Amino acid sequence: MELDAKIPAGPLETKWSQYKAQAKLVNPANRKKLPVIVVGTGLAGASAAASLAEQGYPVTSFCFQDSARRAHSVAAQGGVNAAKNYQNDGDSVYRMFYDTLKGGDFRAREANVYRLAECSLNLIDQAVAQGVPFAREYGGYLSNRSFGGVQVSRTFYARGQTGQQLLLGAYQALMRQVSLGKVNLYSRHEMLDLVVIEGKAKGIIARNLDTGLIERFAAEAVVIATGGFGKIYYLSTLAMGCNGSAIWRAHKRGALMACPSWTQIHPTSLPQSGDYQSKLTLMSESLRNDGRIWVPQLPDEQRAANDIPEQERDYYLERRYPSFGNLAPRDISSRAAKERIDAGFGVGAQRNAVYLDFSKAIKEQGKEKIKEKYGNLFSMYKKITADDAYAAPMKISPAAHFSMGGLWVDYELMTTIPGLFAIGEANFADHGANRLGANSLLQACVDGYFILPYTLANYLSGELKKEKITTDHPEFDRTEKEVVTQLTGLCELKGTKTADYFHKKLGKLLYDKCGLSRSAEGLTAAIEGIKILRTAFYKDLIVPGTAGEINSELEKAGRVADYLEIAELMCHDALSREESCGAHFREEYQTADGEALRDDENYCYVSAWEWRGKNSLPVLHPEHLKFEFIKLSVRSYS
Repeated sequence: MELDAKIPAGPLETKWSQYKAQAKLVNPANRKKLPVIVVGTGLAGASAAASLAEQGYPVTSFCFQDSARRAHSVAAQGGVNAAKNYQNDGDSVYRMFYDTLKGGDFRAREANVYRLAECSLNLIDQAVAQGVPFAREYGGYLSNRSFGGVQVSRTFYARGQTGQQLLLGAYQALMRQVSLGKVNLYSRHEMLDLVVIEGKAKGIIARNLDTGLIERFAAEAVVIATGGFGKIYYLSTLAMGCNGSAIWRAHKRGALMACPSWTQIHPTSLPQSGDYQSKLTLMSESLRNDGRIWVPQLPDEQRAANDIPEQERDYYLERRYPSFGNLAPRDISSRAAKERIDAGFGVGAQRNAVYLDFSKAIKEQGKEKIKEKYGNLFSMYKKITADDAYAAPMKISPAAHFSMGGLWVDYELMTTIPGLFAIGEANFADHGANRLGANSLLQACVDGYFILPYTLANYLSGELKKEKITTDHPEFDRTEKEVVTQLTGLCELKGTKTADYFHKKLGKLLYDKCGLSRSAEGLTAAIEGIKILRTAFYKDLIVPGTAGEINSELEKAGRVADYLEIAELMCHDALSREESCGAHFREEYQTADGEALRDDENYCYVSAWEWRGKNSLPVLHPEHLKFEFIKLSVRSYS
């Protein structure tokens, strides 16, 4: 299979404008004849559904939450990037493009990343017009702060609620279209399979989570905007409902999966405090603007943080990466924290954390200024831990967070199944092997508001004269039967262990063998361990209740069944890439001082995988990356 990324010719700066100038359009009168399905109502899904409906396409939108407003985009707190250069500190579209490409360890397409930076300029204006309450300077100008991996201030923010505020803007735009009758919104519905007819995506099979009813929906194109699969590690910063099932079911229908092992471990989470936990809490990376990260210089230190004198503290990020310090990228910061913790310098009751200290910032700026910037985050920290971060350092620890990998898409955001598009975190497109902070909200918005309305029209223009498919088509019958068979099969298992039991086992196995660091020995063991766990799952799972009713345990079981398959592909992907890059750190491939050792000669590609069946090995289809406008270099933040 030859992968065609469909990257436009010409200079980097004109590729997107040239594409838009030449893309095929759909007459406004014809758009109402081309229904579109959008799965997911986070920032990517809501912005896409609202934008497409406003253009005149009939849109059917789905979310498994009780309201579109509950999508997990609310959890991205710290900000959204844009190369506006309001601070006059040297930022530009090109600098943002280079920072993002370097942050991803040069494992992303130049054209996609440049477009992301280019469209960032429009997003801020769009969000302000929607009423997003970005922080402002005294004179009324929008404020900026820095995030990891950059040396300029390009992050726009609304305290520590940026994702929530951006989502409210997209949600209002979506609900306006719902009220106008242009969007049919199905909440509490979960996509369980993709319907492919004559090689094209033509609909989905969904389950009504309140009744158990299986329903069919047909369309001329399907857009998946269901986020990432970081919850595969069980303990993660993601909400309990986040999952990888929609993209995985599409993968099994023929959409290639790209770079699944590139999953980000966030350095600024609250540490695990016991075996009873089902998730971890994210503290925004924005805190690293003013907070300094350190551990005691003595192992197994028993003194409280405030009792340890300055000369006995190790500000290890400032020591190892002086040019970026506490704003080193996430993958590097997380590995550095793990190294200190594993070496015996961890703090907290379980010795699994490091300190994030605001004493210097409070002394210099005053408590009220810090409260103005991060007040809700400090309140959240106190509510969870009962500790006052104004008076003593926070305790933070790395935790599973974001999926850089996802469905393979071309420049048009279309997968290898014609008519199936993937946007936001559901695709792999913009972040390479490591995502820079505040680029997730950006990608989600840019994909939905500014890119998909052009690229989808380019595809749909060719579908106008084709025969219209309805849910009476035999392929809908066949796909629905397969869904029902899987659901009833899970319910008929009469074991003794819950889906959560297997999820926890899988999460620990993955974190240990395919987490912050990997090795050939560990990954090989993990693949065998996952196979054993999957056999046990189908032998000893218990799902109370039936498929024809509200059944949250059945929902979990289906998602864990998918996780067991995704996990195996993650390990195959990590095992096949014999280099270290970004979040993929192979212990065998590192420099003398413990930094990632990339192999551009052999692994400068996107690994796209094909599903060949339950008992077959996945097949690799590499998309070789060409760098025409920048020179590959060693990724250094020293």
